[in-house]
Amino acid sequence: MEQVALLAEEIRDADTVVALTGAGMSTASGIPDFRSDSGIWNRFNPEDFDYRRFRGDPEGFWVDRVELHETMFGKTIEPNPAHDALRELGEEGYLHAIITQNTDGLHDGTTPAELIELHGNAHHVVCASCGRRTDAAPISARVKSGERPPRCGHCDGVFKPDVVLFGEQLERTDLQNARECSRKADVFFAIGSSLSVEPAASLPRVADRNGATTAVINFDETPFNTLSDFDIHGDVTDVLPNLRNSVM
Repeated sequence: MEQVALLAEEIRDADTVVALTGAGMSTASGIPDFRSDSGIWNRFNPEDFDYRRFRGDPEGFWVDRVELHETMFGKTIEPNPAHDALRELGEEGYLHAIITQNTDGLHDGTTPAELIELHGNAHHVVCASCGRRTDAAPISARVKSGERPPRCGHCDGVFKPDVVLFGEQLERTDLQNARECSRKADVFFAIGSSLSVEPAASLPRVADRNGATTAVINFDETPFNTLSDFDIHGDVTDVLPNLRNSVM
């Protein structure tokens, strides 16, 4: 609790505060993670969701994609107390940007802070030809009804989940914005992230090199723990509400 109180002082005194969130932010909302013993990649083959498969076998890709999506989001999911805490920090002007590795959309619309979804949003799809975006739910329904692959009504291109698939590069603008936010941060804290997947894993180091106060809030050790100013182990649904209360 002492570290939480000290971090809260840093946040109150800062001009720019940035949060990076990972899978540990969302497991409390009932969303499985990817790499743990019970994670998604123990139930599905990551190679089935490679961009090359999408291009070469869009029919089979979409069958597996709908099953994956329903496994992750088949029940109602809602923001948990950790999301609520970040939203309230943003509403009160203490949090200025959220960079997320998650594709679950749980930050979307929950805070006035700038939101950068590095890996996209699983609840949207994008036409691979014309770039038209739309909601994923009706497209998934079309797949289940036999339309494989689902096609864009404007150009007949194939819809793709609006997420970064294996073998794809992150959107350049999103990555540039994330790095710029990290450079400008006075306080940068990583929440529920293993900090093992690049390029997001490098963002705390970008902030640190530019003089930010850094913090890691996570159950497990990360490669950045020994370098951070604050190393806070605990459940994010407990730590973040306590941090919010200490700041406000």
